Order: sequence, then C-alpha cells, then structure tokens
Amino acid sequence: MQTRTAVLSRAVCAALTLGLTAGPASAQQAASMPGMNMGSASDAGSSGSTQAFKDADQKMMHGMQAPTYTGNADKDFVAHMIPHHQGAIDMAEVELKYGNDPEMKKLARNIVKAQKEEIALMQRWQAKHGGK
Repeated sequence: MQTRTAVLSRAVCAALTLGLTAGPASAQQAASMPGMNMGSASDAGSSGSTQAFKDADQKMMHGMQAPTYTGNADKDFVAHMIPHHQGAIDMAEVELKYGNDPEMKKLARNIVKAQKEEIALMQRWQAKHGGK
C-alpha cells in the first residue's frame, strides 16, 4: 500500500512533467501560426544587442541541428557541443560589445577564453578520432 505522500509526490511529478513539455510545444505552435506572433516583453525594448543575441541564438541552433547523429555518443557529443560552445562565444561577444556591467564583461571574457580552449580540444579530438 502506497503512502498518501508517495501518491501525491507522483501526481505532482506527473503534473510538472506535463506542464513542462506541453508549455513549450504550445508556444511553438502558436508562434508558427499566422497572426499568432504577438511579440514578447523582451522584444518590446528591441535594440542592437537584442538583434545580436537573436542572431547568435539562431546561428547556434542551426549549428547544433546540422550534424547528423552517428550512434557514437562521443562523436555526437563533440559534433553538437562545438556549435553550442561557439554560441556561448557569440553571446559573450554581444555582452562585450553592448554590455556595461564590469562583472558581466569579465565573465564574458572568461567565457570566450574557456570556450575557445574547449572547442580547440574537441576539434583535436575529432581529428584524432575520424572527423565529425
């Protein structure tokens, strides 16, 4: 016999799972329907940085979708992480260009440095293990 707490816990987990998976799907469907793109609060103050972030996001998403899956987890991981890391670099560069906060600019510089080093490591690994 299950305790009331265990049953309630499972119900909450199930509800959260449904909410987290249904919400983004509904938003994607609405955004792709003609006349349904109402913009968002983040779009209201559109600026050069906003467009630069959107461009970086789009480039990263395209890059992450481009590699085909091979069934080799190591190769697939590296092939998809390189564009992900490049996306982090691109976003950090937007911060460096448009940002004002010294702490965030320092973080952005550190991200650029670390991500470039990791991309180089992954590219060396790819070369050693048969490319992309």
